[in-house]
Amino acid sequence: MRGQLVRVLRPPDDDELLGVRVPVMRELARRYRGLAREDVDVLLRSRVHEERFAGLLVLAEQVRTARGAERKALVDFYLARTDRVDNWDLVDGSAYVVLGPWLLDGPAAGSAEVPADGPSDSPADRTADRLEVLDELAGSAWLWDRRIAVVATLALIRAGRFEPTLRLVHRLRGDPEPLIHKASGWMLREIGRRDEQTLVDFLDRHVTELPRITVRYAVERLAPDARARFVRTRQGWVGNRIS
Repeated sequence: MRGQLVRVLRPPDDDELLGVRVPVMRELARRYRGLAREDVDVLLRSRVHEERFAGLLVLAEQVRTARGAERKALVDFYLARTDRVDNWDLVDGSAYVVLGPWLLDGPAAGSAEVPADGPSDSPADRTADRLEVLDELAGSAWLWDRRIAVVATLALIRAGRFEPTLRLVHRLRGDPEPLIHKASGWMLREIGRRDEQTLVDFLDRHVTELPRITVRYAVERLAPDARARFVRTRQGWVGNRIS
C-alpha cells in the first residue's frame, strides 16, 4: 500500500507515508471532530502525510457543523496554512469541503461583509464577496493554492453555480502545471454532469485556448461524437499553429 501511494502521490523526500487508507482517516476525523484547533495545527505541521490529511479532515468536519463567525475563523485557519496542503490528495480532500460551505454562506452575522442596506436575497450576491479569496489563491505562485482555488468551486458547482468555475478555468488556461490543467478539466466535467449545454457552450467558445489535458478531462462524459469533435478541434488548432 505504501509503495503504491508513493507512486501515485510522488511526495517530497521529507514526506513520510504510512499507507493508511482514506476511509480509515475519515472515520478518525469524525470520531475526533472536537479536536482543539491547536491540536489540528500540530497535525498539519507533521511531516507524516496521513497526519496532515487527518488534520484537514477534522477541519472539514468542524466547518460542516460551524456557523457564522466560527466557520469564518476555521476558513481563515485553513487559508493561513495552505503551505501544509502540499499534494493533490490533500487539496482534493479539503478544498471544497472546507472552503465550500463558507463560499455558499451568506455573510456572517455582525460581519463587515453585510451590506449597509442589509444582506442580499440573492445567493449569487451573497457569494460574490467571498470569490475574491479564490482569485487571490488563483494568483498565487504556490501550485497548491491555485489547485485549491479550482477544486473549491466544486461546492458551487454542486449548488448549480457554474460561473466562478468557468471564470477560473479560463483565467488559468495558460498555467504551466499539468495538475492545474487536470483540476480544471475535472471541474468542467462536473459542470457537464449537471448541465451539459453549459459545458458545450464553454468549449465551443474556448476549446482552442485550453490545454489538451483540460479538454480531454472535460469531455469524458460527453457522447462519443461530441467528445471526438472537441478533441479534433483542439488538435487541429495546435497543428495549424505549428505549421
